[in-house]
Formats: sequence, structure tokens, C-alpha cells
Amino acid sequence: MLSGMALRPCPTCRTPTAWEGNPFKPFCSERCQTRDLGAWSSESYRLPEKPKEEDGEGWSDELEED
Repeated sequence: MLSGMALRPCPTCRTPTAWEGNPFKPFCSERCQTRDLGAWSSESYRLPEKPKEEDGEGWSDELEED
């Protein structure tokens, strides 16, 4: 039956899914594919941004006085 087929987890629901003959790969179903697209379009997924490097502008070497 499924022996010999490579199963990979669906990125949305983690169900083991065969890629061969699956029109929704890497997802297990159209439902999971649509949920993932909705998460991206609503900006639920975000890529981390590297913090901007300080260039020193606006800083002073003078000590602040109390």
C-alpha cells in the first residue's frame, strides 16, 4: 500500500503525507494549503529582521549631568 512511498509531515497539521500524486504537496489537503496561504496573507508568519546597526548618530561622548 504505502510501503516504499516517502512520507513527509504536512507543514500545517503535521499529518504524514505522500508527495507522489498529491496535487497539494507539501500539504496533505487543499484545506491545509489554504490555511497556510491565509496565515501568510494576514501576516501571521513573519521573518526575523536583523537589528539595524547603530551608527552613533545622535550620541554624544559628553557625560550627562544630573
